Amino acid sequence: MSPTGIPAADRLNRDCQCIGTDVDALRAQLEHELGARGLREPFVQTHPHLFSALPVFVAPAHAEAMQQIVAAVERVVATAAWREAVLADAPAIARVAQAARGVFMGYDFHIGANGPQLIEINSNAGGAFLNTAIASAQRACCVEVTQLLTRSGAGGDLDANLCAMFRNEWRLARGDAPLTRIAIVDTAPAAQYLYPEFLLAQQLFEREGIASVIADPAQLLLRDGRVECAGQVVDLIYNRLTDFYFEEPAHAHLAAAYRAGAAVFTPHPQAHALYANKHNLALLGDPDWLRAAGLNAATIDTLQRGVPRTLRVHASDAQSLWQERKHWFFKPAGGFGSRGAYRGDKLTRKVFAEILDADYVAQAIVPPSERHLAPDQPLKLDLRNYVYGGVVQLVAARLYQGQTTNFRTPGGGFAPVYHPPGLAPG
Repeated sequence: MSPTGIPAADRLNRDCQCIGTDVDALRAQLEHELGARGLREPFVQTHPHLFSALPVFVAPAHAEAMQQIVAAVERVVATAAWREAVLADAPAIARVAQAARGVFMGYDFHIGANGPQLIEINSNAGGAFLNTAIASAQRACCVEVTQLLTRSGAGGDLDANLCAMFRNEWRLARGDAPLTRIAIVDTAPAAQYLYPEFLLAQQLFEREGIASVIADPAQLLLRDGRVECAGQVVDLIYNRLTDFYFEEPAHAHLAAAYRAGAAVFTPHPQAHALYANKHNLALLGDPDWLRAAGLNAATIDTLQRGVPRTLRVHASDAQSLWQERKHWFFKPAGGFGSRGAYRGDKLTRKVFAEILDADYVAQAIVPPSERHLAPDQPLKLDLRNYVYGGVVQLVAARLYQGQTTNFRTPGGGFAPVYHPPGLAPG
């Protein structure tokens, strides 16, 4: 607690503008590095609100609490009971065995009155490569501030760690065979908002001696038990598709390739089923189920404190959910990027009826904490933990206004996260 009586993290997020991202320099750096790779339009035109100039402060105790919640989730996912429960309702392709773990698991948190609250897990969380670029554009007003701050997840060479993650995915599936080519795959990739990140990933892979290509699924062929792109064999597919189970007709060949083990996919359908289906949050917050699954008291306690109450939406509960709607946030079970998500207090009867007819969960609302651009300019924030194999590699913030993160807020966007030693929880 600071001398003013305001928790230190909250005070810094409200008042401190001593350090931040040199957004202009970062845009210029990315345009210079990526121009030769196909980035044609200036960042300021195409991505005006992708990066925020201000960092976010998080108490070390809250950073540690997020890691503990991640570790508790990983212990649950490792149990046979969990796999049996979540894979039973998943599409058949999710039950295909896969040795790879899945890169860039995204654990998203709000910092609530009782500490970090896990609002969702994503199996192909975007933004990690962009957030590593942010590190090169930090500025501070004085040497003391520079020495004070320790960036979350910045220990060691983060680029090297990210590349090592992909190499490990390959090694888990293929042992000592050489990894020679990676395909970064998404629908019409050059039209995707995070296309610059694909270019950064390609740049990193090639710098590490791995050939890479950015491709639409239509450019991939399954031939003689192998995946090819432009006549070259693809060893590993960095999968950025949001068709998590390859259910669209245009992705049938990817489903066949995955089932046949023709390439290593990461992330993959099983990773989504095990971690990212929103139904899973209901089980993670159910102490009776966790006890029956054999989890210890410490793990259950961590999840009870760190996972907001989440319910599967059933038509039979319509009356109570409608009456208590201001306390709930409604999310599609297989959704991503906040699409189809609604705060209960914003619902109309018509939309609520559509939710009842679809596959949704209701999650207790945890108001996000704030970062102020100025005393009268608060922005909401969430914290994304990029996780691999249960280890937090990087923590980044997203600043926004409105119901959900949107990259349309002036002054908002991705922001680095700092947790100075001795900073008290907010």
